[in-house]
Amino acid sequence: MMTFSQNLTVYLYRETVDFRKQINGLSLIVQEAMALDPFSEALFVFTNRSRDRVKVLYWQRNGFCLWLKRLEKDKFCWPHPDENQIVVSLDRQALNWLLEGFDIWKQPSHPEIKYAYVG
Repeated sequence: MMTFSQNLTVYLYRETVDFRKQINGLSLIVQEAMALDPFSEALFVFTNRSRDRVKVLYWQRNGFCLWLKRLEKDKFCWPHPDENQIVVSLDRQALNWLLEGFDIWKQPSHPEIKYAYVG
C-alpha cells in the first residue's frame, strides 16, 4: 500500500532515463547522479525519452518500491534538462498534477504566505 507522510519530499530527475533500469539502476542514479539518499523518506521520479512513462522509486520500511505509470496516447510535461540543476524538488500536490497531465512548469501554484500577526 502506498501511504506517505505529509512532509514527504518528491525529487524529480530532469534527465531522461533508460527504462530498462529497475530498482538497482535507479537507486544508483539517486545516490550518484542526484547526490541524494535513496533510503530517505522521499519519492524519486524519472521519465523515459519519449516521456510517455514515469517511474517512482521509494524506500518503504524494509525494501524498495517501484511504481510505473504508462500513458497510452499522451506525454508527461517535463522540465528541460539543466546542467546546473538536474534535480527538481516538488510537493505531493505538484506530483499529482504532473501525473494528471498538467504542465506545472508553465503554471506554478501560488506561493505560500505566512504572516506573524493580523494588522
